[in-house]
Amino acid sequence: MKNKLIKNRLLVIHGPNINLFGMRDVATYGKESLSTINLQISTIAKKYNFDCKIFQSNHEGEIVDALQQSKNDVDGIIINAGAYSHYSIAIRDAIEAICLPCIEVHCSNVFKRECFRKNSVISEVCVGSIVGFGKNSYFLAIKAMENLI
Repeated sequence: MKNKLIKNRLLVIHGPNINLFGMRDVATYGKESLSTINLQISTIAKKYNFDCKIFQSNHEGEIVDALQQSKNDVDGIIINAGAYSHYSIAIRDAIEAICLPCIEVHCSNVFKRECFRKNSVISEVCVGSIVGFGKNSYFLAIKAMENLI
């Protein structure tokens, strides 16, 4: 771990439909908006001495671009790739190529949902996955990242 005076840099990526938090299936995703959750992510990241950049896109190519551009800008990545987790080889390959610690998160427990959500193509190139804890999945990933970089 770096000297406490030197902040680690963290990128949090939200994939498709994450911008609909607070509106979409509130029983699964909660009532809080993405902007509220992002403020909480930033606050918790600061407690763990991270400079945190947050990015959201509904477009696969933009997520790939953000991953590739992060290679020299951050020390670790937390990604909720949403539905892209289940089939985006492009995002999987970008995570693998940048050689940074990456934690996959999902707010819902994907293993209790539809069959197609039980498989993630990005899991095998991530350090680990945290699923099913709502917005706390991000917070747990931040804590885990503290021990990785």
